[in-house]
Amino acid sequence: MSASEIGLPMAVPARNLPERVRIHEVGPRDGLQNEKNAVPTEVKAEFIRRLAEAGLTTVEATSFVHPKWVPQLADAEALFPQVKDLPGVRLPVLVPNARGLDRALALGADRIAVFASATESFAKANLNRTVAESLAVFDPVVARAKEEGAHVRGYVSMCFGDPWEGAVPLHQVVSVCRALTDMGCDELSLGDTIGVATPGHVRELLAALNEAGVPTSSLGVHFHDTYGQALANTYAALEHGVTTVDASAGGLGGCPYARSATGNLATEDLVWMLRGLGIDTGVDLGRLVATSEWMAGRLGRPSPSRTVRALSHKEQ
Repeated sequence: MSASEIGLPMAVPARNLPERVRIHEVGPRDGLQNEKNAVPTEVKAEFIRRLAEAGLTTVEATSFVHPKWVPQLADAEALFPQVKDLPGVRLPVLVPNARGLDRALALGADRIAVFASATESFAKANLNRTVAESLAVFDPVVARAKEEGAHVRGYVSMCFGDPWEGAVPLHQVVSVCRALTDMGCDELSLGDTIGVATPGHVRELLAALNEAGVPTSSLGVHFHDTYGQALANTYAALEHGVTTVDASAGGLGGCPYARSATGNLATEDLVWMLRGLGIDTGVDLGRLVATSEWMAGRLGRPSPSRTVRALSHKEQ
């Protein structure tokens, strides 16, 4: 039976691309944080379990932020114990400050993420601090997390464009990334928060980061599909050697502090492209699509993922 007959693309490997990509699944945290109606803790836990069963080895579980700021994630203490012992799955959690780190460590979290901004406007809107002030807050958080043996990821938002400031200068992004690296972050995620990046811009930023001493091996990319550029930008990052790509099952999510931010790159759309390129992800696309359909049913609306819609239509 041909690839097209079973609903999968034919694999045609491209030269000079990674053999394997690790997908950093952000659906349970970034994907759900914007939902207006409370998603039951049991549904979130089942979502994470199903994503793990689909072969995703990194699933960002939740955020230990104050409930006032992100009410949807107010159940972090109840959720994390339900999923933390899933075999073979990394479960990063986002922490905004020392208090959030305390809460996460108390529950046994061993993969921590902090969330910085490359622009002053977004730092003020999202963190209520300047860029420098927010980095000062993260410094002891990263240090303590490392002392406790945790892996630390540093998110950098607005790496390509900002709704208030426009295009973001490369040196501005590099400065924040360099600061997070110097603090001890093991990995950085470069966020195109409002989805304005294009492939040339992606290549230039990655090259600038390398020139500043930030190795490609420590970089991941996080694209939004506002202008339909997420997969093209991902391909540009792959050509540069990036092997960690953030995505959200079903294309869920956005950003509560940037109204122009639409959905994340859908994990299914990413897996479809990578499979066609002969790049291994370890993900069972059928199971993943079924999981996103299940979650869409719980949210009461269809999945925005093109691949989910296409494969679901084939089954009807």
